[in-house]
Amino acid sequence: MAKNYYEILGIEKSASTDDIKKAFRKLAMKYHPDKSGGDEKKFKEINEAYQILSDSGKRKEYDTYGQVFSGGGGQDSQGHDFNGFDFSNFGQGGFESVDLGDIFSDFFGGGARGNRGKMRGRDISIDIQLTFSDSIFGAGRSVLLTKLSACTNCHGSGAKPGSKLKKCSNCGGKGRLRETRRSFLGAFTSEHECETCLGKGEIAEEQCRECKGLGVVRKSEEVKIKVPSGIQDGEMIRLTGMGEAAPRGVPGDLYVKVHVEKSKIFKREGDNLVMDLEVKLTDALTGAEYKISTLDGEIKLTIPKGISSGEFLRIKGRGVPSEERRGDLLAKIIVKIPNKLSRKAESLVDELKKEGL
Repeated sequence: MAKNYYEILGIEKSASTDDIKKAFRKLAMKYHPDKSGGDEKKFKEINEAYQILSDSGKRKEYDTYGQVFSGGGGQDSQGHDFNGFDFSNFGQGGFESVDLGDIFSDFFGGGARGNRGKMRGRDISIDIQLTFSDSIFGAGRSVLLTKLSACTNCHGSGAKPGSKLKKCSNCGGKGRLRETRRSFLGAFTSEHECETCLGKGEIAEEQCRECKGLGVVRKSEEVKIKVPSGIQDGEMIRLTGMGEAAPRGVPGDLYVKVHVEKSKIFKREGDNLVMDLEVKLTDALTGAEYKISTLDGEIKLTIPKGISSGEFLRIKGRGVPSEERRGDLLAKIIVKIPNKLSRKAESLVDELKKEGL
Protein backbone atom coordinates (compact mmCIF):
# COMPACT_ATOMS: atom_id res chain seq x y z
CA MET A 1 0.00 0.00 0.00
CA ALA A 2 1.37 3.42 -0.95
CA LYS A 3 2.44 5.63 1.92
CA ASN A 4 0.46 8.76 2.70
CA TYR A 5 3.27 11.29 3.09
CA TYR A 6 0.88 14.09 4.03
CA GLU A 7 -0.55 11.98 6.84
CA ILE A 8 2.95 11.05 8.02
CA LEU A 9 3.84 14.74 8.41
CA GLY A 10 0.40 15.59 9.81
CA ILE A 11 -0.41 18.19 7.16
CA GLU A 12 -3.11 18.85 4.57
CA LYS A 13 -2.58 18.16 0.86
CA SER A 14 -2.82 21.91 0.24
CA ALA A 15 0.08 22.64 2.62
CA SER A 16 2.67 25.16 1.47
CA THR A 17 6.41 24.47 1.26
CA ASP A 18 6.86 26.42 4.49
CA ASP A 19 4.19 24.32 6.23
CA ILE A 20 5.98 21.13 5.11
CA LYS A 21 9.31 22.36 6.43
CA LYS A 22 7.81 23.40 9.80
CA ALA A 23 6.09 20.03 10.22
CA PHE A 24 9.31 18.15 9.44
CA ARG A 25 11.35 20.20 11.93
CA LYS A 26 8.82 19.57 14.69
CA LEU A 27 8.65 15.83 14.07
CA ALA A 28 12.43 15.50 13.59
CA MET A 29 12.98 16.90 17.07
CA LYS A 30 10.31 14.62 18.55
CA TYR A 31 11.39 11.29 16.99
CA HIS A 32 15.16 11.60 16.77
CA PRO A 33 16.45 8.16 17.84
CA ASP A 34 19.00 9.57 20.31
CA LYS A 35 16.39 11.68 22.05
CA SER A 36 14.36 10.31 24.94
CA GLY A 37 11.25 8.69 23.45
CA GLY A 38 12.73 8.83 19.95
CA ASP A 39 11.96 6.37 17.18
CA GLU A 40 14.53 5.68 14.43
CA LYS A 41 12.00 4.01 12.14
CA LYS A 42 9.56 6.89 12.52
CA PHE A 43 12.38 9.40 12.04
CA LYS A 44 13.39 7.82 8.72
CA GLU A 45 9.76 7.71 7.63
CA ILE A 46 9.15 11.44 8.21
CA ASN A 47 12.48 12.17 6.54
CA GLU A 48 11.37 10.20 3.47
CA ALA A 49 8.06 12.09 3.42
CA TYR A 50 9.88 15.41 3.61
CA GLN A 51 12.24 14.49 0.77
CA ILE A 52 9.29 13.84 -1.55
CA LEU A 53 6.98 16.69 -0.58
CA SER A 54 9.69 19.37 -0.39
CA ASP A 55 10.68 18.69 -4.01
CA SER A 56 8.11 20.28 -6.35
CA GLY A 57 8.73 17.75 -9.14
CA LYS A 58 8.51 14.70 -6.90
CA ARG A 59 5.50 16.11 -5.08
CA LYS A 60 3.63 16.60 -8.36
CA GLU A 61 4.51 13.05 -9.39
CA TYR A 62 3.37 11.70 -6.02
CA ASP A 63 0.09 13.69 -6.11
CA THR A 64 -0.65 12.36 -9.60
CA TYR A 65 0.32 8.69 -9.28
CA GLY A 66 0.49 8.06 -5.53
CA GLN A 67 4.18 7.18 -5.80
CA VAL A 68 7.46 8.55 -7.16
CA PHE A 69 9.25 6.92 -10.10
CA SER A 70 12.13 9.39 -10.36
CA GLY A 71 13.84 8.24 -7.17
CA GLY A 72 13.12 9.05 -3.54
CA GLY A 73 13.25 7.74 -0.02
CA GLY A 74 17.02 7.65 0.30
CA GLN A 75 17.96 11.13 -0.85
CA ASP A 76 16.51 14.60 -0.57
CA SER A 77 15.86 16.92 -3.53
CA GLN A 78 19.49 18.07 -3.48
CA GLY A 79 21.01 14.59 -3.51
CA HIS A 80 21.99 14.23 0.18
CA ASP A 81 21.83 10.66 1.49
CA PHE A 82 20.26 10.14 4.94
CA ASN A 83 19.53 6.42 5.01
CA GLY A 84 23.09 5.46 5.88
CA PHE A 85 23.45 7.98 8.69
CA ASP A 86 24.80 6.58 11.97
CA PHE A 87 22.67 8.00 14.78
CA SER A 88 24.66 6.29 17.55
CA ASN A 89 27.43 8.91 17.58
CA PHE A 90 25.04 11.71 18.43
CA GLY A 91 23.95 11.86 22.08
CA GLN A 92 20.78 13.24 23.54
CA GLY A 93 22.54 16.22 25.06
CA GLY A 94 24.13 17.05 21.73
CA PHE A 95 20.78 16.94 19.99
CA GLU A 96 19.23 19.32 22.49
CA SER A 97 21.99 21.89 21.86
CA VAL A 98 21.50 21.98 18.07
CA ASP A 99 19.78 24.99 16.52
CA LEU A 100 17.48 23.32 14.00
CA GLY A 101 16.54 26.66 12.46
CA ASP A 102 20.17 27.36 11.52
CA ILE A 103 20.73 23.85 10.17
CA PHE A 104 17.73 23.75 7.89
CA SER A 105 17.95 27.35 6.72
CA ASP A 106 21.51 26.74 5.52
CA PHE A 107 20.97 23.25 4.16
CA PHE A 108 17.73 23.87 2.29
CA GLY A 109 18.77 27.19 0.78
CA GLY A 110 17.17 29.58 3.27
CA GLY A 111 18.10 33.20 3.82
CA ALA A 112 16.59 36.62 3.30
CA ARG A 113 17.84 36.88 -0.25
CA GLY A 114 17.71 33.23 -1.28
CA ASN A 115 20.68 31.11 -2.28
CA ARG A 116 21.15 32.88 -5.61
CA GLY A 117 19.29 36.11 -4.92
CA LYS A 118 20.63 39.64 -5.12
CA MET A 119 20.51 42.14 -2.32
CA ARG A 120 17.33 44.23 -2.53
CA GLY A 121 16.84 47.79 -1.41
CA ARG A 122 14.26 48.90 1.14
CA ASP A 123 10.70 49.71 0.05
CA ILE A 124 9.41 53.21 0.77
CA SER A 125 5.82 54.24 1.53
CA ILE A 126 4.48 57.80 1.26
CA ASP A 127 1.07 59.52 1.30
CA ILE A 128 -0.26 62.16 -1.10
CA GLN A 129 -3.41 64.30 -1.02
CA LEU A 130 -5.60 64.77 -4.11
CA THR A 131 -8.54 67.00 -4.88
CA PHE A 132 -11.74 65.24 -5.87
CA SER A 133 -11.35 66.51 -9.44
CA ASP A 134 -7.76 65.22 -9.73
CA SER A 135 -8.88 61.80 -8.54
CA ILE A 136 -11.42 61.68 -11.37
CA PHE A 137 -9.26 62.93 -14.23
CA GLY A 138 -5.80 61.93 -12.98
CA ALA A 139 -2.88 64.18 -12.18
CA GLY A 140 0.88 64.43 -11.92
CA ARG A 141 2.76 64.95 -8.67
CA SER A 142 6.41 65.53 -7.83
CA VAL A 143 7.77 64.65 -4.40
CA LEU A 144 11.23 65.14 -2.93
CA LEU A 145 12.53 62.02 -1.18
CA THR A 146 15.71 61.57 0.81
CA LYS A 147 16.80 58.01 0.24
CA LEU A 148 19.67 55.70 -0.70
CA SER A 149 20.21 56.09 -4.44
CA ALA A 150 22.72 54.75 -6.93
CA CYS A 151 25.92 56.81 -6.89
CA THR A 152 25.99 59.02 -10.00
CA ASN A 153 29.79 59.28 -9.89
CA CYS A 154 30.45 55.55 -10.33
CA HIS A 155 26.97 54.58 -11.62
CA GLY A 156 26.54 52.16 -8.73
CA SER A 157 29.71 50.13 -9.35
CA GLY A 158 31.55 51.38 -6.26
CA ALA A 159 34.73 51.84 -8.30
CA LYS A 160 36.55 55.07 -9.00
CA PRO A 161 35.83 56.08 -12.61
CA GLY A 162 38.58 54.64 -14.78
CA SER A 163 39.78 52.28 -12.06
CA LYS A 164 40.59 48.71 -13.07
CA LEU A 165 39.00 45.67 -11.49
CA LYS A 166 40.89 42.93 -9.70
CA LYS A 167 39.99 39.45 -8.51
CA CYS A 168 38.29 39.34 -5.12
CA SER A 169 40.74 37.82 -2.65
CA ASN A 170 37.98 36.67 -0.29
CA CYS A 171 36.28 34.29 -2.75
CA GLY A 172 39.10 33.86 -5.29
CA GLY A 173 36.99 35.44 -8.02
CA LYS A 174 34.14 32.94 -7.76
CA GLY A 175 31.69 35.35 -6.18
CA ARG A 176 30.47 32.67 -3.78
CA LEU A 177 31.79 30.94 -0.67
CA ARG A 178 31.22 27.34 0.43
CA GLU A 179 30.83 26.38 4.05
CA THR A 180 30.60 22.91 5.59
CA ARG A 181 28.63 22.43 8.79
CA ARG A 182 27.91 19.37 10.86
CA SER A 183 24.64 18.47 12.52
CA PHE A 184 22.75 15.39 13.74
CA LEU A 185 21.87 14.74 10.08
CA GLY A 186 25.52 14.67 9.02
CA ALA A 187 27.85 17.10 7.28
CA PHE A 188 26.18 19.63 4.99
CA THR A 189 27.82 22.02 2.57
CA SER A 190 26.09 25.31 1.89
CA GLU A 191 26.98 28.09 -0.52
CA HIS A 192 26.40 31.82 -0.13
CA GLU A 193 27.26 35.06 -1.83
CA CYS A 194 30.63 36.64 -1.07
CA GLU A 195 30.05 39.69 1.12
CA THR A 196 33.21 41.42 -0.11
CA CYS A 197 32.42 41.52 -3.83
CA LEU A 198 28.66 40.88 -3.49
CA GLY A 199 28.80 37.95 -5.88
CA LYS A 200 30.68 39.78 -8.67
CA GLY A 201 34.00 38.00 -8.17
CA GLU A 202 35.82 41.28 -8.77
CA ILE A 203 36.47 44.42 -6.77
CA ALA A 204 37.83 47.79 -7.79
CA GLU A 205 41.50 48.60 -7.27
CA GLU A 206 40.38 52.09 -6.21
CA GLN A 207 37.10 52.88 -4.52
CA CYS A 208 34.75 55.67 -5.57
CA ARG A 209 35.30 58.68 -3.31
CA GLU A 210 31.65 59.71 -3.37
CA CYS A 211 30.17 56.46 -2.08
CA LYS A 212 33.27 54.92 -0.43
CA GLY A 213 32.96 51.86 -2.67
CA LEU A 214 29.36 51.05 -1.71
CA GLY A 215 27.81 52.18 -4.98
CA VAL A 216 25.00 53.98 -3.13
CA VAL A 217 24.69 57.36 -1.41
CA ARG A 218 21.96 59.03 0.63
CA LYS A 219 20.62 62.06 -1.18
CA SER A 220 17.46 63.98 -2.01
CA GLU A 221 15.80 62.94 -5.26
CA GLU A 222 12.73 64.27 -7.03
CA VAL A 223 10.30 61.54 -7.96
CA LYS A 224 7.48 62.13 -10.43
CA ILE A 225 4.22 60.31 -9.77
CA LYS A 226 1.55 59.82 -12.42
CA VAL A 227 -1.84 59.43 -10.78
CA PRO A 228 -4.26 57.51 -13.06
CA SER A 229 -7.79 58.76 -13.68
CA GLY A 230 -10.54 57.27 -11.55
CA ILE A 231 -8.36 56.46 -8.54
CA GLN A 232 -10.19 56.14 -5.24
CA ASP A 233 -9.42 57.15 -1.68
CA GLY A 234 -7.07 54.70 0.03
CA GLU A 235 -5.72 53.09 -3.15
CA MET A 236 -1.99 52.47 -3.57
CA ILE A 237 0.25 53.26 -6.53
CA ARG A 238 3.35 51.06 -6.84
CA LEU A 239 6.42 52.49 -8.57
CA THR A 240 8.76 49.57 -9.22
CA GLY A 241 12.43 50.30 -8.60
CA MET A 242 11.81 53.75 -7.12
CA GLY A 243 12.55 52.73 -3.53
CA GLU A 244 15.98 52.70 -1.92
CA ALA A 245 18.96 51.35 -3.82
CA ALA A 246 21.10 48.46 -2.57
CA PRO A 247 24.88 48.06 -3.02
CA ARG A 248 25.21 46.43 -6.45
CA GLY A 249 21.76 44.95 -6.00
CA VAL A 250 18.23 45.79 -7.08
CA PRO A 251 16.29 48.79 -5.77
CA GLY A 252 13.15 48.47 -3.71
CA ASP A 253 9.75 49.87 -4.68
CA LEU A 254 7.92 53.08 -3.83
CA TYR A 255 4.34 52.73 -2.58
CA VAL A 256 2.15 55.84 -2.77
CA LYS A 257 -1.08 55.86 -0.75
CA VAL A 258 -3.70 58.24 -2.15
CA HIS A 259 -6.02 60.33 0.02
CA VAL A 260 -8.89 62.01 -1.86
CA GLU A 261 -10.58 65.13 -0.52
CA LYS A 262 -14.36 64.93 -0.27
CA SER A 263 -16.44 67.01 -2.68
CA LYS A 264 -19.13 69.34 -1.38
CA ILE A 265 -21.24 68.64 -4.48
CA PHE A 266 -20.54 65.16 -5.83
CA LYS A 267 -20.53 61.64 -4.48
CA ARG A 268 -18.99 58.75 -6.36
CA GLU A 269 -20.89 55.51 -7.05
CA GLY A 270 -18.67 53.31 -9.18
CA ASP A 271 -18.08 55.16 -12.45
CA ASN A 272 -21.05 57.47 -11.87
CA LEU A 273 -21.21 60.75 -9.98
CA VAL A 274 -24.30 61.72 -7.97
CA MET A 275 -25.39 65.21 -6.94
CA ASP A 276 -28.46 66.79 -5.33
CA LEU A 277 -30.34 69.44 -7.30
CA GLU A 278 -32.92 71.63 -5.56
CA VAL A 279 -35.75 72.88 -7.78
CA LYS A 280 -38.66 75.15 -6.95
CA LEU A 281 -42.12 73.68 -6.60
CA THR A 282 -43.45 75.66 -9.55
CA ASP A 283 -40.50 74.52 -11.73
CA ALA A 284 -41.20 70.91 -10.79
CA LEU A 285 -44.83 71.38 -11.80
CA THR A 286 -44.36 73.31 -15.02
CA GLY A 287 -40.81 72.45 -16.06
CA ALA A 288 -37.75 74.72 -16.30
CA GLU A 289 -34.11 74.96 -17.31
CA TYR A 290 -31.34 75.02 -14.69
CA LYS A 291 -27.65 75.76 -14.91
CA ILE A 292 -25.61 73.19 -13.00
CA SER A 293 -21.91 72.80 -12.31
CA THR A 294 -20.12 69.64 -13.43
CA LEU A 295 -16.45 68.69 -13.26
CA ASP A 296 -16.23 69.71 -16.92
CA GLY A 297 -17.81 73.10 -16.39
CA GLU A 298 -21.30 74.60 -16.31
CA ILE A 299 -24.11 73.06 -18.41
CA LYS A 300 -27.86 73.59 -18.87
CA LEU A 301 -30.23 70.90 -17.62
CA THR A 302 -33.89 70.70 -18.61
CA ILE A 303 -36.30 69.90 -15.78
CA PRO A 304 -39.34 68.12 -17.25
CA LYS A 305 -42.89 69.00 -16.19
CA GLY A 306 -44.34 67.11 -13.25
CA ILE A 307 -41.05 65.73 -11.93
CA SER A 308 -41.17 64.33 -8.39
CA SER A 309 -38.77 64.78 -5.56
CA GLY A 310 -36.30 61.86 -5.43
CA GLU A 311 -36.26 61.27 -9.19
CA PHE A 312 -32.94 61.21 -11.04
CA LEU A 313 -31.95 62.97 -14.25
CA ARG A 314 -29.03 61.34 -16.10
CA ILE A 315 -26.39 63.42 -17.87
CA LYS A 316 -24.41 60.94 -19.96
CA GLY A 317 -20.64 61.05 -20.17
CA ARG A 318 -20.07 63.44 -17.25
CA GLY A 319 -18.95 60.85 -14.71
CA VAL A 320 -15.68 58.99 -14.05
CA PRO A 321 -13.49 58.09 -17.05
CA SER A 322 -12.51 54.44 -17.46
CA GLU A 323 -10.77 52.35 -20.12
CA GLU A 324 -14.04 51.33 -21.81
CA ARG A 325 -16.29 54.37 -21.30
CA ARG A 326 -17.01 57.32 -19.12
CA GLY A 327 -19.65 57.12 -16.43
CA ASP A 328 -22.66 59.42 -16.07
CA LEU A 329 -23.70 62.25 -13.79
CA LEU A 330 -26.95 61.62 -11.90
CA ALA A 331 -28.83 64.64 -10.61
CA LYS A 332 -31.21 63.77 -7.77
CA ILE A 333 -34.18 66.15 -7.76
CA ILE A 334 -35.08 67.74 -4.43
CA VAL A 335 -38.34 69.69 -4.74
CA LYS A 336 -38.15 72.67 -2.41
CA ILE A 337 -41.38 73.27 -0.47
CA PRO A 338 -41.75 76.86 0.83
CA ASN A 339 -42.18 77.28 4.59
CA LYS A 340 -44.49 80.29 4.27
CA LEU A 341 -46.96 81.44 1.60
CA SER A 342 -48.22 84.90 0.82
CA ARG A 343 -51.98 85.54 0.74
CA LYS A 344 -51.89 85.56 -3.02
CA ALA A 345 -50.01 82.27 -3.10
CA GLU A 346 -52.45 80.73 -0.61
CA SER A 347 -55.38 81.77 -2.78
CA LEU A 348 -53.70 80.20 -5.80
CA VAL A 349 -53.17 76.99 -3.85
CA ASP A 350 -56.84 77.04 -2.90
CA GLU A 351 -57.69 77.22 -6.59
CA LEU A 352 -55.47 74.20 -7.19
CA LYS A 353 -57.33 72.33 -4.47
CA LYS A 354 -60.59 73.03 -6.25
CA GLU A 355 -59.02 71.47 -9.35
CA GLY A 356 -58.31 68.35 -7.30
CA LEU A 357 -54.58 68.85 -7.24
